[in-house]
Amino acid sequence: MLHLPDRCRAVGGVLSRIGDKWSVLVVMQLSGGPKRFSALKRSIGSVSQRMLTLTLRGLERDGLVLRTVTPTVPPRVDYELTELGHSLRQPVEALGGWAMENYRRIEAAQKAFDEVREEGGG
Repeated sequence: MLHLPDRCRAVGGVLSRIGDKWSVLVVMQLSGGPKRFSALKRSIGSVSQRMLTLTLRGLERDGLVLRTVTPTVPPRVDYELTELGHSLRQPVEALGGWAMENYRRIEAAQKAFDEVREEGGG
């Protein structure tokens, strides 16, 4: 594949968004259908309200998430994956599966690396 600096910068920006742990979790949570903000926050758990807001705004800007406001009192806001967002599900699920299959091997490699460093070998 030809290396084009402008294209690499553009792809780097996309990978930064979709590779972010909160973005991955939001995509997975929305893969089952639309959710309200509070339901997303509960299902993800450890994300702050601010970080979830920023993540959703970024995903919406990138065309991966659709935000729908229903004019009720208080307003109801739902989030759902767009067609583009749904196309991200398979690669995200594959990456998650790979991580689940290999996290123990990675932990073992990290432990071995750290032990060598502690012994002054690196």
